[in-house]
Amino acid sequence: MIHLLITDDDPFIRESLKLIIGLDEDIEVVGTCTNGDEALAFIQSGSQVDVVLMDIRMPICDGVQGTLKIKQAYPNVVVLILTTFDDDEFIVQALRNGASGYLLKNISPDRIIQGIKTVEQGNLLIHADIAKKLTTFISPNTMPSVPVPKALSAFGLTASEQTVVVKISEGLSNKEIAQELFLSEGTVKNYITEILSKLNLRDRTQIAIFYLKQQSGANR
Repeated sequence: MIHLLITDDDPFIRESLKLIIGLDEDIEVVGTCTNGDEALAFIQSGSQVDVVLMDIRMPICDGVQGTLKIKQAYPNVVVLILTTFDDDEFIVQALRNGASGYLLKNISPDRIIQGIKTVEQGNLLIHADIAKKLTTFISPNTMPSVPVPKALSAFGLTASEQTVVVKISEGLSNKEIAQELFLSEGTVKNYITEILSKLNLRDRTQIAIFYLKQQSGANR
């Protein structure tokens, strides 16, 4: 069971999402909030939250800052951004702060539910158009304090680990990576643990962003 917290300042959207998503037998909507600070307080209260479905434009504490605050305090809580097409820069900032991806407000309920399940399983939801913009908006200060090399091997990554980094940046799940590389999921998890340690990163999202940043530097 996925414990979901819905955060949106629009009461109609909050209640509509609660009603629709709550119909899925794999998801329990544990609460609703109107901004990022309320979401953080809800988690701090002790309620179990696995995924926060977070609107990006909210008063008091928007989705960008809300994501940062939640991920800093509770790195295991997954944040999924709910947004509109014109929020590109905000989306990238939220991803930089630790969000696992984003959903558009005009997509079908089935896709929203599937998106929640996708990120809860450790996968990323990053559209290609947004991925291209990551290297434009990411501040160098958010990346590891080492020079960007021409090859990932400069960071001490093995050939296999480099391949896993590329697959993560493409949005593949552990299962999909294992199938493509003819490995067990346990081996893929071990590779990811080593990659996070060597690159001094905290999660899959940062691995993907790091790779895109590295690629941008190599192409200049």
